[in-house]
Amino acid sequence: MSELTVSAAIEARRSIRTFTDAPVPDADLTAIVTLAGRAPSAWNVQPWRYVAVRDPAIKARLMGAAYGQAQVGAAPVLLVVYSDMVGALEVLPEAAHPGMPQAARDGMVAQVRGIFGGMPPAMAEGWGNAQSYISIGFLLLAAQSHGYATSPMLGFDAAAVKEILGLPANATVPALVAMGVAAEDGFPTHRFPVDRILRTV
Repeated sequence: MSELTVSAAIEARRSIRTFTDAPVPDADLTAIVTLAGRAPSAWNVQPWRYVAVRDPAIKARLMGAAYGQAQVGAAPVLLVVYSDMVGALEVLPEAAHPGMPQAARDGMVAQVRGIFGGMPPAMAEGWGNAQSYISIGFLLLAAQSHGYATSPMLGFDAAAVKEILGLPANATVPALVAMGVAAEDGFPTHRFPVDRILRTV
């Protein structure tokens, strides 16, 4: 199957809650998350991290943490998206562009660590959470372009999700994303007209 263009993926995407038993091959999963990782990130910090859950027993526990949302257990892959600013700042030198002179790279790393080091941890993780939502948008379209349906979810007990997966204590969990081959059409997209959301001055 040929990949959809960005425009076609946007037009085709809708939230799907029932999936077929068709697996999501590792190669497809890797390609989709690679594209999600291409999302823009201020200072190239890239605080987002993904856990791909295939194990039925772990998905069942996560479904309990997600208040029984059936798609958590039904999807072939459940992607748990979390932000880890502590981890991101530890590897920040790897995020500095290799095309920059070394002095500029070192300066950027010191500047960014100084900015976030002076923030309350909750504020820094909130910033990372917001950055991660951009990556989630890329993920949804990348999955659609590869022929996979998704259902992003915000309703879950984040502390329970972190405990089940052993995520860092400082991490925030902005979303769970069920992914697989759709077993339903879903609701047709219904959105405001552009003049409701766009103002030109």
